[in-house]
Amino acid sequence: MGNPLQGKIAWVTGAGSGIGLAGARALAEAGCVVVLSGRRQEVLDAEVARLLAEGRKAEAEALDVSQSDDVERVAKAILARHGRVDILVNSAGLNVPSRFWKNQTVAGWNEVIRVNLDGSYYCTAAVLPSMRANRDGLVINISSWSGRFDTYMTGPAYNAAKHAVVAMTSHLNQEECVNGIRACALCPAEVATPIMDKRPVKPSPEDIARMLQPEDLGRAILWIAEQPPHVCINELLISPTWNRIFLGGSELKR
Repeated sequence: MGNPLQGKIAWVTGAGSGIGLAGARALAEAGCVVVLSGRRQEVLDAEVARLLAEGRKAEAEALDVSQSDDVERVAKAILARHGRVDILVNSAGLNVPSRFWKNQTVAGWNEVIRVNLDGSYYCTAAVLPSMRANRDGLVINISSWSGRFDTYMTGPAYNAAKHAVVAMTSHLNQEECVNGIRACALCPAEVATPIMDKRPVKPSPEDIARMLQPEDLGRAILWIAEQPPHVCINELLISPTWNRIFLGGSELKR
């Protein structure tokens, strides 16, 4: 049986680090041509160089997903080179330290919503026409445990954005299933990524070691992508076995 992902064109946002980078690496290792996007060109270039040195196929396209014109520019460039995007992984995301009602600012709110929600919409909308034309396509939206449950420590803006990503993913399946397009909301609990540095109270090294690791999510992204076209993983909820959210300790509310 052949490799189902060999030669597929995968576009991964937030690919400079964390979940996005792990997903990009997993897809490249499985035979995809992977386009890595993120804000920092030099970081993307370094990661692409590593993948090319390993014999993978990878490209870099820097962009800010919160800017619709920037997304449109990159999407057009990818489609001009490859003619299609088979897999889109919307992994660009962030949070701000001042994230609670007591200290949330309008600027912080807008930044969280623009990147986590609007960015996922912009990228999906940019590739959807080509997926419809090919009657095939997979969109993996990185939501969160906070997109399924209301967790205190992530704050209202992040929770609202990630809940909306789950709803947007569901609606995409409702509308586009007739066109051979499928979407998955991947909802991880705490993952040991650089976003932990933006926590109001940074987790201890011991806690971080017990969290999900980026490579765990890379494997999850690969598993979703490897499903045959008639299979849609609508949503995948994943957490570490030792789940701090379940513990509900007061340290999470400081």
